[in-house]
Amino acid sequence: MNREKVVGAWNGWLVLPLTILLGAATIALEVEFIRSAVHASEVRGPGALPNFWWLGDGLVVLAITVFSCFGYFTLQPNEARVLILFGAYRGTVRTSGWRWTNPLNTKLRVSLRLRNLQGERLKVNDKRGNPVEVATIVIWRVADTALAVFDVQQYEEFVKLQTESALRHVASSYPYDHGEGAEITLRAGMDEVASALQKELQQCVARAGVTIEQTRLTHLAYAPEIAGVMLRRQQAEAIIDARQKIVHGAVSMVQMALKDLTENKVLELDEERKATMVSNLLVVLCGEREAQPVINAGTLYT
Repeated sequence: MNREKVVGAWNGWLVLPLTILLGAATIALEVEFIRSAVHASEVRGPGALPNFWWLGDGLVVLAITVFSCFGYFTLQPNEARVLILFGAYRGTVRTSGWRWTNPLNTKLRVSLRLRNLQGERLKVNDKRGNPVEVATIVIWRVADTALAVFDVQQYEEFVKLQTESALRHVASSYPYDHGEGAEITLRAGMDEVASALQKELQQCVARAGVTIEQTRLTHLAYAPEIAGVMLRRQQAEAIIDARQKIVHGAVSMVQMALKDLTENKVLELDEERKATMVSNLLVVLCGEREAQPVINAGTLYT
């Protein structure tokens, strides 16, 4: 495995005067060549050869000047350049600004900024075998440029495929809802599931020099083929929970009413009348519609 080696690069503004001097030297040598040609023509007559050493030296200096210009490059903040010389990794430049390095180095640009990966909706089976749809968003960045460039073919595609694989594995490890006891579920424990996904995904992409900053589930639902059945089940469970609370509250109110009537000696009821009263109160309190009262003009015992 390759490991990142941070190296420095010359400040481009310090190398620029040298390039300018080389350019000026090139012009001076070419001027001397022209003067030698004019002088040879004047002294020796037409057809005399000038001093070609001035021309050769000028061309050499010009080639060096042009060659040095290919060593300049710029780096923005949170950006790096991987330097490769004849197939060998020379190091990574992380210092932003205008820089200069050996023009023979191949300079590969690598962004170190945070990136968002919006995953597609995947259909997976949860722990109980129910088909569910799940999607995630992953925030990641490149931490080791050498691993990202040399140890995987395309690190962006690598992260995408590993995210899909990790999401399938994590989603199949938890039930969608209604876990046994304190069991974590996809629906109720989204933070715990996201944390588990981040941990597993980090292990998968570490070989590519990538760091996972955050993962979040953006979509979670039953698959369309069972969504209707599961919706009816959820509605039935909600109705049962609501009925339980209603009955519990009604029983408490009936107990309070009988207790107050007995303690305050408002009236005395035998067991049969108490049962009738309890039945009537439960019907009134637990009924879905408003009760229609019947006025008793007589007594309770006629």
